[in-house]
Amino acid sequence: MAFDYKKAYRELYLPPQKPQLLTVPEMQFAAVRGTGNPNSKDGEYKAALAVLYAISYTIKMSRTGSRRIDGYFDYVVPPLEGFWWQDGSTGMDYARKDALNWISVIRLPDFVTQADFAWARETAAKKKGIDCSRAELLPLAEGDCVQIMHIGSYDDEPAAVQLLDDFAAENGWQLDFSAARLHHEIYLSDPRKSAPEKRKTVIRHPVRRAS
Repeated sequence: MAFDYKKAYRELYLPPQKPQLLTVPEMQFAAVRGTGNPNSKDGEYKAALAVLYAISYTIKMSRTGSRRIDGYFDYVVPPLEGFWWQDGSTGMDYARKDALNWISVIRLPDFVTQADFAWARETAAKKKGIDCSRAELLPLAEGDCVQIMHIGSYDDEPAAVQLLDDFAAENGWQLDFSAARLHHEIYLSDPRKSAPEKRKTVIRHPVRRAS
């Protein structure tokens, strides 16, 4: 049976609908950076997702081709995730989507090396006929964070974010946003197939002990 990261690491992907504290270990991702409104029909974000899925499935399906990756095991491709920020702001202004900066990512197994990733990027570009040159293999250790499961529209996230930030303050933690520590979302629902009020999104914020 294929290894499923969501089931094996439930604390990372399936938190309750109330805030919780956790320490997120280091992991690696296929990543594409960009700017602008993610809802734009022909924007950078849509193109980035095509690249991420092409590379992720190229690696997953490598077992059926000539490429042999050391340590490979069959796995379920993890969910799409995103890191978001706006220049000059420590919070998220959901009314200013055109001002968004983002890093869209999909987790990759630890067995994927830089050489494996370069192969997958080149192979996916040729097979799909898309430009994958902006994709990178991104290692990341988030460390101490607070997170919550939000069920509902993306535009309704501010209420969940407020719960999250209040929980941190009430428990002796403070938000720790920086260029390396960002607002993080994990998308457990496919927006093409799920009603907005039923979408499940993990929202995660970096924190540190209050001084």
